[in-house]
Amino acid sequence: MDQVLNLTKKLITIPSISDNPKALKTVLEICQKELSGFKFKEFENDGNFSLLFYNTETLPKVFKLILNAHLDVVPANDEHYLPKEKDGKLYGRGSYDMKTASATFVLLFKEMAKKVNYPLGLQLVTDEEIGGFNGTKYQIDKGIKAEFVIAGENTNLEINHESKGIIWLKITTKGVSSHGAHPWYGENAILKMKKVLNNLEKRYPIPSKPTWCTTVNLAKIETSNNALNKVPDECTAFLDIRFVPEEKNVILGKLKKQLGTEVAVEVLASEPAHLTDESNNYLKLLSSSIKEILGNEGKLASHHGASDIRHYNKIGIEGVCFGPIGAGHHSDNEWVNIKSIEDYYKILKDFLISLK
Repeated sequence: MDQVLNLTKKLITIPSISDNPKALKTVLEICQKELSGFKFKEFENDGNFSLLFYNTETLPKVFKLILNAHLDVVPANDEHYLPKEKDGKLYGRGSYDMKTASATFVLLFKEMAKKVNYPLGLQLVTDEEIGGFNGTKYQIDKGIKAEFVIAGENTNLEINHESKGIIWLKITTKGVSSHGAHPWYGENAILKMKKVLNNLEKRYPIPSKPTWCTTVNLAKIETSNNALNKVPDECTAFLDIRFVPEEKNVILGKLKKQLGTEVAVEVLASEPAHLTDESNNYLKLLSSSIKEILGNEGKLASHHGASDIRHYNKIGIEGVCFGPIGAGHHSDNEWVNIKSIEDYYKILKDFLISLK
């Protein structure tokens, strides 16, 4: 466990954020050095690099299992890149999301890659926090496949088998401009948008506590009108929709119907929900490994945020997120429970051994 902690701390000290390409290359190089002697393939798309390590003579057409880890983090103040231990916790940017899991995956692959008799892959990417399109998705587009994938996202040793999908919408209302002193000659586009948003809020009210349902967040609203003495003839709003998997085929139609015919709708992004059925054999084996190490079967968890697993789901490959215990990801108080790292490693090792 000292090796995992030391490697995690080394990774945390690197400010591997999206606009620091040098740091992103550095974290990959640290992992590459740790896995010296193992075969790997480097991928690059739009200036973004990722690696795929494998334990076979040639790159397999289909891996039995891919361990997926992202080494990028969201921005933080300088002090958060200085890892520190306190009260059994390791603090620092990426400690929970997800450099601890990344270090675990690297050292687990190092120990087990030559011991298992099936194609095992370790995928290291550096753009998950900004969508994963140049890392995981790009590798998939280049033909990388697996029977099952585990992403080391933060899950508190629970099995995250489903997550919400994402739709970003740009909606626009049009009006008629007039002098602000004569509003009866105009048609205020902002007021039209207000009615649309009020109706939308009635259909999708903001829950008062965590709730497994489709939510709509009004992210931004703007108008091209800069004059205070003019009735605005245009208004635009941006919506962030997080939908539950069971609505994947109907949510866009529902939203357009709710918005009405007077609103112009543009889909800016549409990302699938993540869903792996609890009857999946790999999921069951992971649950059994959790029971073997912890004494209780792995709890299934539904997450509101997205991960790179969704890119695999899009082509029919199932997977889950599974990570150590911690809290505060993307915050100034991010930490991981040090004891849980040992349990995490043991669970994953038992799972790799259980695969045939």
